[in-house]
Amino acid sequence: MRLVGKVGAIGAVAAAAVLMAGCSSSGDDKAAATSTTTAAAATTAASKGRECTADDIKVDGGFGQTPKITIPDDCDPPKQLIVKDLVAGSGPGAQAGQQLTMNYSLVTWSNKKVLDSSFTRGQTFPLNLGAGEVIKGWDQGLVGVQQGARRLLIIPPDLGYGAGGRGMKPYETLVFVTDAVKVGN
Repeated sequence: MRLVGKVGAIGAVAAAAVLMAGCSSSGDDKAAATSTTTAAAATTAASKGRECTADDIKVDGGFGQTPKITIPDDCDPPKQLIVKDLVAGSGPGAQAGQQLTMNYSLVTWSNKKVLDSSFTRGQTFPLNLGAGEVIKGWDQGLVGVQQGARRLLIIPPDLGYGAGGRGMKPYETLVFVTDAVKVGN
């Protein structure tokens, strides 16, 4: 996984699913299209009527602690990038081109489960902000983050993994809690 390290087992399962899906006969294409249309209609019908905000997401734990992230059932995933500092940091805010050292936990919106966490691995994640090394939601959402800050990022599919891949379901909304361990060299 480009952003969240190596998730070999998830990647292997996702690759197998893609290979299996590609093995359908041409007669199955019509059924697949009908299934996709039905799923899209069901998603629209299941709308909760309002988009979630940062305040709807519950995060337990302070800076440096593995966060517990709770996504509510009574609102829809936001369609725009949501950024909220949960714990204030100090010093200058991160700018494009700077090296960041981060900790993070990722919960996927569709199943509300942790997909990856540098906290549980005990290994921080380095990146160069704005260099395209990570998903667009991180490159945009971490601008201005200060060292010592805990930041919530709710990332819509177009700023995440889009149509899927790297262990993600298609058009998945991603919820990250990030800790800025170090900003700058």
